[in-house]
Amino acid sequence: MFDLKYVAKSMGTLSGIPVRLTENGALTFAWFPVKLPKDPFELYRKEILSIAGHVGYFVTPLFHYYGVIHLKNASIVIGPTSQVMANEQDLRELAFKLDVPKEDVPAFIAGMNGITHLPVETLLSMLCTMNHFLNGGETLAISDVAIFSEEQQTIKSGVEKRRTARVYEEAPRPQETHNALAIEEALMEIVRRGDTAALKRWMEQAPAIRGGTIAPNQLRQLKNTFIVAVTLASRAAIRGGMREDDAFTLSDGYIQRVELLSDQSRIMNLQYHMILEFTEQVEKLHLGHHPTKLAADVANYVRHHLSEPISTEKMAEAFYLSRPYLSAKFRQETGETLTDFILREKTEEAKRLLRYSDKSASAIGAYLGFSSHGHFIRVFKKYAGMTPNEYRTGR
Repeated sequence: MFDLKYVAKSMGTLSGIPVRLTENGALTFAWFPVKLPKDPFELYRKEILSIAGHVGYFVTPLFHYYGVIHLKNASIVIGPTSQVMANEQDLRELAFKLDVPKEDVPAFIAGMNGITHLPVETLLSMLCTMNHFLNGGETLAISDVAIFSEEQQTIKSGVEKRRTARVYEEAPRPQETHNALAIEEALMEIVRRGDTAALKRWMEQAPAIRGGTIAPNQLRQLKNTFIVAVTLASRAAIRGGMREDDAFTLSDGYIQRVELLSDQSRIMNLQYHMILEFTEQVEKLHLGHHPTKLAADVANYVRHHLSEPISTEKMAEAFYLSRPYLSAKFRQETGETLTDFILREKTEEAKRLLRYSDKSASAIGAYLGFSSHGHFIRVFKKYAGMTPNEYRTGR
């Protein structure tokens, strides 16, 4: 008979990652190496505890991962962790989803950043080892641990149904002529421009890629192709204005995810979503008819401070420019004022939260840094043409 609380605490202490024990579905013990005002596990409790098998794994939309060991009437859940640190804006949104009080958000961000970062293979190895002792000597390898299928539901609605199979077909026979270079250059130019409309048109009529054989089997071939594609897409996005740390973090997360997939159709779906996301990220940075570095810098700054009151003074200081010069230059290059751009971006983020979260309009307004609920409603109506509640209900 094992002392499961002792085992759970030992796992947390050795790894530096939060760990919990649930018995018959109820939380009976938790040990955290850091201070977290609220436990992010609660957002995914149902999905994680529903994972089949003795050892399971779950990836969140922010590429945090949780591991779980199931016993007869109990489960040990460890996480979240990741291989790279999440950016502050993503952690602020996570705190918002958890209803972390505004005054506790800095402590939540500090706590999340204090969790040990582990490669996914290391976490899975630890789970398999502990499972061997806890579940009667069962011997599992990393390759035996399947990712939970619900993870794919985090991909945007409808993306899975796109015709991605047309783009990445089976590896050609060696005697076929390669056409990958021309297709790659065309696709990466679309990513660099941030032209999502062109990408969608291209995908509808995309030619079959005849690349070389770079793996001994079809599954490994698809994964290797994916890794090449995400590497190229991240570099194209950087050339299009995306910040290097954002692009590399996104790239790392996708590579971690694809390595845990064993279904070819899911790999192809994920690949399409990956290319689309990089293209969308660049598109958000391109302002005006002729995008400039200043415009991209401003867009990046706003994107990373959406949950804060954004002042042109602070932005100008960040760019080592005077406020009047920044405002005038931005308007000259983009055709809109800084204030209009900031409020329009906040409105777009509010739309996303109204569509994909169950948070109230007042909570969303407070999260986005508006001084009052009335101010949020006035701004939203100005840029969206309707109130937040009308937008949510589709009226």
